[in-house]
Amino acid sequence: MNKVTRIPVVSPDKKQLMPTTPARARKWIKSGKAVGKRNKVGVFYVQLLREPSGHEIQKIVVGTDRGKAFTGIAFQSKLATIALFHACLPGFYKSKRTSKDRQSVTGKMSKRSELRRTRRGQRINRKVAFKLRNHREKRFSNRRQNKLPPSVRANREMELRILAEMAIILPISEIRDESCGGNSKQNGFGISPVTVGQEWFRTEASKFAPVKEVNSLDTGKYRTQLGLIKDKKDKSKQTPETHANDAIALASTAFIQYKKFHTAKSHGHQWVGECLVTPSPFIVVTRPKLFRRKLHQENYSKGGILKRQGGTITPFGFRSGDYVQASRKGEVIRGWVGGFTNSGKTKNISIYDHNWSRIGQFNPNNVKLIKRSSRLCVIA
Repeated sequence: MNKVTRIPVVSPDKKQLMPTTPARARKWIKSGKAVGKRNKVGVFYVQLLREPSGHEIQKIVVGTDRGKAFTGIAFQSKLATIALFHACLPGFYKSKRTSKDRQSVTGKMSKRSELRRTRRGQRINRKVAFKLRNHREKRFSNRRQNKLPPSVRANREMELRILAEMAIILPISEIRDESCGGNSKQNGFGISPVTVGQEWFRTEASKFAPVKEVNSLDTGKYRTQLGLIKDKKDKSKQTPETHANDAIALASTAFIQYKKFHTAKSHGHQWVGECLVTPSPFIVVTRPKLFRRKLHQENYSKGGILKRQGGTITPFGFRSGDYVQASRKGEVIRGWVGGFTNSGKTKNISIYDHNWSRIGQFNPNNVKLIKRSSRLCVIA
């Protein structure tokens, strides 16, 4: 059997059908039976212009391998791997960093509370007695809230965003989620924020398909059986070996099992079932590192002026996070809008890559809009 990738297919009324081969998809497009499209997470699919001959579907399982700063997501059927994702989670951009990344959710929340304390301290008149000072009473008990930490919620929402976009073009039958541990409920000390986020993710993901927990201790043996490689040295590498291969192994638990057998002459364990790993698109998903509500810098510049910082609107018709194309010395450059300069002498737009490293600054007249911001940076 040829190991080829699969292309998702939807009907004219946008109902999810079984994926097809690239050769068949090309024939459909060439003959006018279908049109090619691409969803918001960069996956190419075809939409039929005529009613399909059948609506039978096979099992397609999603595997999610969750880490602190990165998550691998795989969409797997019995005979093919459909798509692989490497999600760079916005809560903690650099897991091995001692100080908080100022552009991560934890860094932004820390800086926000610091500036809030400074502003509140400036309103207090310290010349009068303590009882006469303008201290605001608390409006509610903020120590008894039942909610997720902002960083954990942002991480889980990115994973759900990928699931939601793929559920539009694929008939997902089941979601296999790896247990990340951290459940201290059995010891009587409550439950960890990571586990709270995991349970919240499963509740929300169950709206797309049934969710089943897979023991993290079983991932290794399924990965070995499929012949996949694991990179344990640097999990920040944007390769399938860091997280996506583990996600394939988790999804494969729906198709293959390590079962006992007993005959008249022997007994033991053996692998039962079939699951083929095929070439598939590997997509890296990040989030633009924007300061949406940060209106100015904290430090004054020369002349007692606070420089502008943050915001999503530019005076040149572009928005922060838009996917654009520019040219420089005959070279075509594509990236995402991350800032601008609009002074008397200089007018330019800053373009960043998917890792949010600045590529350069370009004249707005040489920048062409490709796609409006979807609050994601996607590269295959």
